[in-house]
Amino acid sequence: MASEGPNPYSHLLSDVKIGDKTYKYFDLAALKDARYERLPFSIRVLLESAIRNCDNFQVKENDVESILNWEKNQTDPKGVEVPFRPARVILQDFTGVPAVVDFAAMRDAVKKLGGDPENINPICPADLVIDHSVQVEFSRTSDALQKNQELEFERNRERFVFLKWGAQALQNMLIVPPGSGIVHQVNLEYLARVVFDQNQLLFPDSLVGTDSHTTMINGLGVVGWGVGGIEAEAVMLGQAVSMVLPKVVGYRITGNLSSLATSTDVVLTITKHLRQVGVVGKFVEFYGPGVQQLSLADRATISNMCPEYGATIGFFPVDTTTIAYLRQSNRDESKIAQIETYLKAVRMFRDFSDASQDPVFSEKVELDLADVVPSVSGPKRPHDRVAVSAMRDDFLQCLGNKIGFKGFGIPADQHEKTVPFVYEGKEYTLRHGSVVISAITSCTNTSNPSVMLGAGLLAKNAVEAGLSVVPYIKTSLSPGSGVVTHYLQHSGVTPYLQKLGFDIVGYGCMTCIGNSGPIPEPIVEAIEKNDLVCCGVLSGNRNFEGRIHPNTRANYLASPLLVIAYALAGRVDIDFEKEPLGHNDAGEAVFLRDIWPSRETIQAVEQEHVVPAMFKDVYARITTGNERWNKLEAPQGKLYPWDSNSTYIKSPPFFEGMTKDVPSVSGIRDAYVLLNLGDSVTTDHISPAGSIARNSPAARFLAARGLTPREFNSYGSRRGNDAVMARGTFANIRLVNKFIGKAGPRTIHIPSGEELDVFDASERYKEEGRPVIILAGKEYGSGSSRDWAAKGPFLLGVRAVIAESYERIHRSNLVGMGIIPMQYMEGQNASTLGLTGKETFTITLPEELTTGMIVTVQVNGGSSFDALVRFDTEVELAYFQHGGILNYMIRKMSQ
Repeated sequence: MASEGPNPYSHLLSDVKIGDKTYKYFDLAALKDARYERLPFSIRVLLESAIRNCDNFQVKENDVESILNWEKNQTDPKGVEVPFRPARVILQDFTGVPAVVDFAAMRDAVKKLGGDPENINPICPADLVIDHSVQVEFSRTSDALQKNQELEFERNRERFVFLKWGAQALQNMLIVPPGSGIVHQVNLEYLARVVFDQNQLLFPDSLVGTDSHTTMINGLGVVGWGVGGIEAEAVMLGQAVSMVLPKVVGYRITGNLSSLATSTDVVLTITKHLRQVGVVGKFVEFYGPGVQQLSLADRATISNMCPEYGATIGFFPVDTTTIAYLRQSNRDESKIAQIETYLKAVRMFRDFSDASQDPVFSEKVELDLADVVPSVSGPKRPHDRVAVSAMRDDFLQCLGNKIGFKGFGIPADQHEKTVPFVYEGKEYTLRHGSVVISAITSCTNTSNPSVMLGAGLLAKNAVEAGLSVVPYIKTSLSPGSGVVTHYLQHSGVTPYLQKLGFDIVGYGCMTCIGNSGPIPEPIVEAIEKNDLVCCGVLSGNRNFEGRIHPNTRANYLASPLLVIAYALAGRVDIDFEKEPLGHNDAGEAVFLRDIWPSRETIQAVEQEHVVPAMFKDVYARITTGNERWNKLEAPQGKLYPWDSNSTYIKSPPFFEGMTKDVPSVSGIRDAYVLLNLGDSVTTDHISPAGSIARNSPAARFLAARGLTPREFNSYGSRRGNDAVMARGTFANIRLVNKFIGKAGPRTIHIPSGEELDVFDASERYKEEGRPVIILAGKEYGSGSSRDWAAKGPFLLGVRAVIAESYERIHRSNLVGMGIIPMQYMEGQNASTLGLTGKETFTITLPEELTTGMIVTVQVNGGSSFDALVRFDTEVELAYFQHGGILNYMIRKMSQ
């Protein structure tokens, strides 16, 4: 990356000899500043980046001082802004496609403004992993993997061709083809550098990624977190991330796990604990002697769930366990020596048993691993942990509770309802609590050999005990990488998993992201006609309403072992201590305790069967191992030849009418409210995700272009087409709009009083020349970091959001699209202010915008209220003034 001026810290450059090579590095210890020794290890990474990139333009000496002075500055109520330049960016194809689409469109825009389109190239290294490509159409078949992948290539061929164009057109971008694994697991096992070697200059690996579970890499000692695709694109173009210096919560771990608890149970316990503590916008750094009891995969599991406990990162500094994992995953010995030598030299190598290394933290919390018990989380949120021993009673309470995060509002006289149905010629019975989807899936757990092998051993014991899973439950196994398949096969557990219906269906995010595929029609009919609360149980990290499947109203996150256990039981309202999973052919009861593998057994199998040769075999052919990908022919050239008839790839309208000059800032006059929303509206509620409903505006759009419902595909696969995505924004069936009073993607067109789909209402307002805003409650935009959760509202004409609070990434993304994030003053909300949402709102912005400014919102009828404008940094102000991050970059690249 080009510097604007000489680095004032060049005197800190030192030499270190590793093997027969000499490297340079910025020796932070040579600062001889006592403050450095007190910094949390995660903050040391931010400091090193600031020192190495200091050019007194993007990164100034004052920024270095601000980070060094973290202990004092992190308590500043106004927040201290610092820049951070990550070493790399990681994308998955759901966000990679729109990123490449935006790059292609930006090239067109730069050319129109008289600049050189080839200026639009990744500067920061970008790894793009095509992982979100499998919809689970086929599950319980031996060739499920092949059939699913064939179907996905058929459906997504155009998308893959476009990405292959991007691989040759855009410099400094590595694309990992489909079928390789989940982006976060591929990052952990292969892509992560831990320490960068750039022209023999050593520095810590760090990154931002276009999915909130990018934090999984924190388990490997790499600082990284999720950002929106918009912000990631800016980083790829050489821009620093502007952030408020975070508080760092020290999470001390002690003790040892019980023989029945798994790493999944640990992470569900931590998730609930930290949600209660309140860590949104903070770093969490783990320390204490108990960390040594956690394998690298255990740490990655905990770090992966960081978005669910709300922190920016969940960081485990590098230690000897990290080094052992690098060897296990077949990293080169010279690279490992480089990592260990460098990190020790700059005092970023941790000994968790040495309390003298413990840094200063903003606050401290503690967990004794001995207190962790087998757990699940649900039925609607990942931080609603339930001990397995209390699961039966908890579900029954949820059944009768009023509708909410822990309630379904089912009348008491309906709780015992049973519904017979016929499947494949045999009669079965459904009831409240019946399991209909059972999936070992997602990056959270499929990266962890202990729980994956544990699940395999449990399956082996279950089959040998004479148990089976009823055939109507949709079971699936989607490993995070080919390495998992290797060790499951090598250890001999694969046939037993298959016997229970857990065939490998693909490599990628599936059930956890909503790609669960259809469930049998007789089950759908029984559920819908009888208002049954049926369940999905999955080893994932998200279970928000409507995410997993439209017909599973209750969804529980669980370890892979418990996924199988609940599938065997066929229901979630079971007390495993008192009730058997089933009976063998002799009629004897088989309990969960009879088939649960011991921790010692699991560890012995893992030690024998998870070996470096597996990693070497899988990753030696990672970029060339997919023959279907190899045969794809992509267009050549630096400008993409857009196809106006494509329903997958379309040049977005973000830059239409863009001028060289920065437009003047204008407020919002007489805006109507498009949606009036409550608390915990997630990006799943906002952003198009999952399958395209047949009665939706997006379906009507595709049908008008001659596509049949079978060809609609998912919103994820069509993220490169803004016309589809705009129509899918706020299309979630579980969205609750106060104007409507029940779940559904509908709203009221205020002037006429007519009830419409959200997209259709937005089009009506556009025709009338009316701006629109959104009213919301607490934690607006929580969940995954989805760029379309900001792009979609922008295309619907949303100019501002007024909420009680925001999730960090989504607020940043709103700014990145030129939407004003506003916040009610403390103690106020729409209800306390007497707002129905049917008023019109006028927001006047001053000519000179400042961070943290308070403006007055005028409401028709003469009332008004003050609101905080959430432009948190000077850089965000610049982005907004330009109309968004990408507009800012286009003007810069056109000069």
